[in-house]
Amino acid sequence: MTLTEKLKALADGSVKRHPGEAQNIMRKAINDLKATSIIENAFKTGHTLPEIVLPNAKGELINLNEMISKNRVVLTFYRGGWCPYCNLELKALQEVLPQIEAKGAKLVAITPEMPDHSLTTKEKNELSFEVLSDKNNSVAKKMNLAYKLPNELVALYKTFNINLETSNGNLDNELPIAATYIIEKNGSISYHFLKENYKLRADPETILSAL
Repeated sequence: MTLTEKLKALADGSVKRHPGEAQNIMRKAINDLKATSIIENAFKTGHTLPEIVLPNAKGELINLNEMISKNRVVLTFYRGGWCPYCNLELKALQEVLPQIEAKGAKLVAITPEMPDHSLTTKEKNELSFEVLSDKNNSVAKKMNLAYKLPNELVALYKTFNINLETSNGNLDNELPIAATYIIEKNGSISYHFLKENYKLRADPETILSAL
């Protein structure tokens, strides 16, 4: 199965696992986000990546701009290790990492989670690429990717044992939209995937074709 097919199967299963009002809350949150201008304002193909220096899962500072000066970079933003759709995406990207690197590119993921949580995600999914911690969504905000979750969805997530205050280390209840980019050595974005619906992600085959 492709990543797109796996994501659809997971979404279909979610309807059965969390029926009724839970589905209404999640669906409304997606639709309300679609009604905003977040996609219109987000960084896209043709934009230049801002300065990005973030800690990795071990707490080491990584200068993404220095990395880009030597290699093209596939950059993906994900919500957190608590998100099953994110985990599917990360595993799928790990599977094609040799092909990404064969095309002369590096793979980097960015999450608003604290390093301790991103380390858990990296170990759980056996990721061998850098996972950077974007505290307070500072980079996501620079790139106009961050949005605030409605209170109803935050409360619903807590019934799923998802506590963003703990994982992100703040009270903002903000997340980045699903976003994947290819960054050229001059810092320009040559490919983008942006969706308000967190159940949709860039398929690795599409990314490889764009490299």
